[in-house]
Amino acid sequence: MKPLIEIRTIPISIQYKVTPAQIERQNVKAEVEIRRDKKGLSIKSRPIRLNIDSFEARNSISPSTRRSVEESADFGKQAAYTATASFAREGNMMVDIHLREPVIPQIASEKTNPPPADFNIKFVPDRPLKMDWYPGDLQIEYEMDKLNFDWQTNRENFHFIPANIEFTVKQHPQVIIEYVGPPIYVPPSANPNYEPVVDLLV
Repeated sequence: MKPLIEIRTIPISIQYKVTPAQIERQNVKAEVEIRRDKKGLSIKSRPIRLNIDSFEARNSISPSTRRSVEESADFGKQAAYTATASFAREGNMMVDIHLREPVIPQIASEKTNPPPADFNIKFVPDRPLKMDWYPGDLQIEYEMDKLNFDWQTNRENFHFIPANIEFTVKQHPQVIIEYVGPPIYVPPSANPNYEPVVDLLV
């Protein structure tokens, strides 16, 4: 009797692709960049400065209106103080009982005698000039130009590419079960070649 079932297996089919590792090398040329910083000559000079204050000297020759008023006021005060002192001295002389000389003729003599002659001779101007001075200064600076070098040496750059493996499944595994026997009829009498079974024992 032949087998009624046939079983077949289809194995898996795998395709793989291998990319080997690589090293890429890049050469960089040597370069130099030169920059120049300009310096040069620097000269700084400060001349002599002279400050002259002639305000007091000019006022001693030809005083200003304000100064004339102030001097007149001071002169008036001084004259008042002098007159007050003279009156006080004369009064003290009159009330002093211990003086043996007559007071009135002495006072009259002082009043009538002229004071010493004052010719008002003086040096003009009688006030010195005020002078302040600052010395001069000279600074000279010289700085040479500077050259800056930026070197880029010759070097090699390496780039590593690792290996790669690619897998492709072209055929998946399968199990095929196939019935190879004759057809089965249900009920069996539906088979055109059906022959009833005769029980001989009946």
